[in-house]
Amino acid sequence: MSAEAQAGVGDRFGHARRTFRTWRGQRPFWAGLLTLLGGIPIMYFPYANLTLGTMTIRMATTAGAGSLIIGALLVVLGITMWFQYQSRIFAGVAAILLALVSLVVSNFGGFVIGFLLALIGGALAISWAEAKPQDKGATVDAGDARPEDAAAVPPVTGATYRVAGANHDESGTSPDNGTNGRHRAG
Repeated sequence: MSAEAQAGVGDRFGHARRTFRTWRGQRPFWAGLLTLLGGIPIMYFPYANLTLGTMTIRMATTAGAGSLIIGALLVVLGITMWFQYQSRIFAGVAAILLALVSLVVSNFGGFVIGFLLALIGGALAISWAEAKPQDKGATVDAGDARPEDAAAVPPVTGATYRVAGANHDESGTSPDNGTNGRHRAG
């Protein structure tokens, strides 16, 4: 391969990586992956054979079909979190409930491995929120100003910043006594 051909391959790989990163950032990717991975041991272990020397141990239980259904549903929920991320809360709650049911039905939730993966994946799906684009031209309120934003909001000389009716506040959290609306713990 020539240097030009290798540069083209690297450029395509870099573009694919950036495209995947963008796709991954727009949905609960890790929640879907953990939920999908949690379903695999739950549906695998009831049908697995463990061989120790000449002795074969079968993990099959009477609830093998239930384990297969729970595992398959967790895999489907993981894929749903990727491609239908608008229903992430439903998928997350369903994944948590299926993980809890798998403790009883499927050899302690795939020997706790599948249970933990599905439980964490469901919790991540519920807590995931879409990133909102930031406005570059938005103004900063005086109450939201941080020391590093001092240039964004210039101080007003001679302003007292008093709240109307603050003298009648019985809670002890008025701006007049220096607490600025915060309660003290002690």
